[in-house]
Amino acid sequence: MLTAYIQTVMRLAKYEILGDGQYYGEIPGFQGVWAQADNLETCREELQSALEDWLVLGLHMGHKLPVVAGIQLIPAEA
Repeated sequence: MLTAYIQTVMRLAKYEILGDGQYYGEIPGFQGVWAQADNLETCREELQSALEDWLVLGLHMGHKLPVVAGIQLIPAEA
């Protein structure tokens, strides 16, 4: 389920080329999840890594995570 969630969320990502030629990516609805890199593929990889870190922290802290395409991640109770 986690893999499906990450793949689905990554399809929501928005990318743009900045004035200095760098690529910037973010995922709407996932505050603080962004990446910037020299090329699109590296930006995508870094964005996915940022998303994974954000999810692990959110689950660890017991935060309610966004439901995406009917997929809901629920933190385990201690």
